[in-house]
Amino acid sequence: MKKAKWLYRTAWLGLFLSLTASDHAQDKKSEPLTISYASVSGTRAPLWIAKDLGIFEKYGIEVNLVYIASGVISVNALLGGSVQVIAASGSSAVGAAARGAPVVIIASLGAIGYKLIARPSITSIQELRGKVIGSSRIGAGSDYALQRLLPKLGLQPGRDVHLIPTGLSESDRRLLIMLQGKIDATIGTADNILQLELRGQKISVLADFLEAGVYTTGSDIATSRQLLKERPRDLKAFIMALAEGTWIGRNNREQAFRVYRKYMKVDDPRLLESMHRNYLLNSIPVRPFPREEAIQNDIEDLSFTYPQLKGRKASEFLDLTLLRELESEGFFTRLHGR
Repeated sequence: MKKAKWLYRTAWLGLFLSLTASDHAQDKKSEPLTISYASVSGTRAPLWIAKDLGIFEKYGIEVNLVYIASGVISVNALLGGSVQVIAASGSSAVGAAARGAPVVIIASLGAIGYKLIARPSITSIQELRGKVIGSSRIGAGSDYALQRLLPKLGLQPGRDVHLIPTGLSESDRRLLIMLQGKIDATIGTADNILQLELRGQKISVLADFLEAGVYTTGSDIATSRQLLKERPRDLKAFIMALAEGTWIGRNNREQAFRVYRKYMKVDDPRLLESMHRNYLLNSIPVRPFPREEAIQNDIEDLSFTYPQLKGRKASEFLDLTLLRELESEGFFTRLHGR
């Protein structure tokens, strides 16, 4: 009965989406969109699903996905015209906009639920004093998030702990150098923790960013204001395909598992379950609206480097026109059955 209900609902939704997508597909085919993503993490699942299942084509656009392991480099690629849309930290987009670049955030794949992880010999926050914490890159969203977290834990970077950039955006690689003794702590995800536990490796989890009220913008979707003006239909179709990729990933675990196996080289069923639960069922929003408070945090962090950001509001760096159009048209309500 449950399976029949699922099949009926899927068939109905497929009919609706096919009719909706036909409006886009009937238009003259436009130039391909190259989309970059700045980390290989579970938050990218909607992109991978939409690509592998041909959902972008269903909405009348051709999309190429590329991996660029840095939000700052991604922004430079966007400004140089080699990519048209980036999935990276909101801080990268805000920092570029602060320098006068016409970059704007139009959607989001949600926040990454980071944890502060230390070597097993360090079992409390106080034991971090005098130790070395490895961040990713200077100016990265995760780096700013770490700098927001530490004072909440009673630790001042530069005084109580030594904060160094590792140059590694991939949290599993940072954890590896931590276990090699090159740093004492770093940030990672729940999946990183489970992966280490499955290998029998002991670690200490000292803090949860979300529980401490520290939100990141590691998966915001940004483009240029010029492209938004010139190709709004293509970008709207992109967001629709992204939302459908999220819906499929939430409701079809096997499809989610397939992309995680393919793009993240994960095969353990327990880890696949964890990633599906933590990302598609939790942190990735069903309506891909950016979290303004997280972007506001980025603005406050960046204002020390860019004084012109002082007093600015998150709304100045957002253009939610396409999302609001889809909302008013009832697209998300029909898509997610709400």
